[in-house]
Amino acid sequence: MADLLLELFSEEIPARMQARAAEDLKRLFTEAMVARGLTYSAAAAFATPRRLALSVTGLPKATMPVREERKGPRTDAPEAALEGFLRSTGLSRDRLEKRADKKGEVWFAVIEAPGRQAAEVIAEIAPEVIRAFPWPRSMRWGSGDLTWVRPLRSILCILSDEAGADVVPFEIGGVASGGETEGHRFMAPARFAPRDFDDYAKRLLAAKVVLDPEERRARIRADMANLAFAAGMEVVEDEGLFAEVAGLVEWPVALMGEIEARFLGLPPEVLRTSMKEHQKFFSLRNPKTGRIERFVTVANIEAPDGGATILKGNLRVLAARLSDALFFWENDLRTVERGGMEALGAKLETVTFHSKLGTQADRVKRIAALAREIAPMVGADPEAAEKAALVCKADLTSEMVGEFPELQGVMGEYYAKAAWLTDNVAAAAREHYAPLGPSDAVPTAPVSVAVALADKIDMLAGFWAIDEKPTGSKDPFALRRAALGVVRIVLDGNHRVRLNTRPGPFSVASELVGERERDNGRGYADTNELLAFFADRLKVHLRGAGVRHDVIDACFRLGGQDDLVLLVARVRALQAFLGTEEGANLLAGYRRAANIVAAEAKKDGGAEGAPDPALAREAEERALFAALDAAEASIGPALEREDFAAAMEAMAGLRAPIDAFFEKVQVNAPEPETRLNRLRLLGRIREVMHQVAIFSAIEG
Repeated sequence: MADLLLELFSEEIPARMQARAAEDLKRLFTEAMVARGLTYSAAAAFATPRRLALSVTGLPKATMPVREERKGPRTDAPEAALEGFLRSTGLSRDRLEKRADKKGEVWFAVIEAPGRQAAEVIAEIAPEVIRAFPWPRSMRWGSGDLTWVRPLRSILCILSDEAGADVVPFEIGGVASGGETEGHRFMAPARFAPRDFDDYAKRLLAAKVVLDPEERRARIRADMANLAFAAGMEVVEDEGLFAEVAGLVEWPVALMGEIEARFLGLPPEVLRTSMKEHQKFFSLRNPKTGRIERFVTVANIEAPDGGATILKGNLRVLAARLSDALFFWENDLRTVERGGMEALGAKLETVTFHSKLGTQADRVKRIAALAREIAPMVGADPEAAEKAALVCKADLTSEMVGEFPELQGVMGEYYAKAAWLTDNVAAAAREHYAPLGPSDAVPTAPVSVAVALADKIDMLAGFWAIDEKPTGSKDPFALRRAALGVVRIVLDGNHRVRLNTRPGPFSVASELVGERERDNGRGYADTNELLAFFADRLKVHLRGAGVRHDVIDACFRLGGQDDLVLLVARVRALQAFLGTEEGANLLAGYRRAANIVAAEAKKDGGAEGAPDPALAREAEERALFAALDAAEASIGPALEREDFAAAMEAMAGLRAPIDAFFEKVQVNAPEPETRLNRLRLLGRIREVMHQVAIFSAIEG
């Protein structure tokens, strides 16, 4: 057996592309090997800023010979059929065999391929993979036609076994494969020839290159923790930054610096964002003051002076960046102190939200009116909710958010506090954007909840009104995220909001948008369609909790299910009931009744009308009448008091009478009157059970 080591050495690969590139190299290469009959035991790929490496172990010295028999057309088939068969096999007519078959004599092709040396197969695969590599963006250099993410400088490709290592020879774009590579650009640039992957990784480490990105990340984390501990600081965690910085260095060296005192008054979010976005610095927080007071930068070299020169240069650049941030902060504060949040908000008149939906100022007015309507439903003060909504987007015109758009909402809270607005109003400026993702916390403060719901529902109603709905995988305005945000806020907070009941949030939002849109020849949002969209988002949200989509459909099809808290309670109770023996058997009885009624409806127009108990002849027939009366009398009141468990229990009482009815009673009785009455009785089973859910929507 042999092992393959392939390294593609280039100029710096962007950090954001490295992990995917390593996965693609492993996938493409191993798939191509298997397709050519070259098996393997294990494969692993690695990435550093300057190299992609692939290790494949357990390769045979050669592929196995292949013998395939392929059946062709009859010997008396048209000539065109035979020619097509010959093209598909790559054989000539004299290489075919005639064999007897059930329907006569047919042509057979026997295709034999000898085994191939592993090195020959790899030399064929490597150029194909390199040329077809799926970089998000690639470039050409020099006079060749090869494209790669950055100029490709060398290729190491060896097959090794107990006897040693041999170069797998091939050439692509003027770069020939070889048996050597090099280490760190500055600290160990000399080239060396590894024997195998283990030797390669060991010698790279000696040459100041940590091959495994996970190991680089672990080193950065450990070194930073030690620096922070020694200074009495704590690291502000940022997994995304850890991954990015690990992709910028081959030999990570953590260096700690101190932020100048004049910048310590900046909000910590500003310091973190500026240092992260501009310089890839990690933030260190003083646990005693809560302020960001120091930073860690990760160099790619062990400097002779211990990193003093590197830190000096970084501090100079940092001071310039933070000076800009301080300038924006002070200018925004002066604007707020002179004219309040209204001074910032007034500029929203010049900011277009959407060409068909007006300016941001138009949108803020709609959100404010809607937040006032929603406030009583979520326990918020209407005045406070309206005030919070009127200022929630004001920071969009601030200089700080202009520089760092990701700070929208965060800066709104700071500026609202500077304008002496109440804490609940200020907090809504930050929290109304939440949740931005499935793992984000939802707002819980009543005013924040009211504004967050109003913001998202206005977004949905607006784009529904102008027919800009999500289609397939396209959702340019993140409307699915907005709907899922509403679902999570309502359910997590147990808010009893009737979304689509007039006057409800959907209808109010639609009318607010419609006041503008009716003059433009466009109508209001279809709120029933919008509610159905929410039902789809609800399925997505509950899928992880094991809630069946068909059970949601069964409850949603009742109509009027716009109280999501109530809908989910009904869904969970129904799913639990269906998981019992009584529930499963009752569902089977329902289907039998529904199928009979549907089949008879096709024959003679159905059996509309109420069944008459006086026409019941059999004891089981009378028992079913009585059971339906009892169930109906219990189910309605149970649903009224939202006791879904009691409703399911009442419905469970139908199981035995339905089973007995089908066992003892002939539905298609010879007497027309009896037959019609029994069909109507089956129809009543559906009617009673449809008080709880539309059981025909349940699958399986």
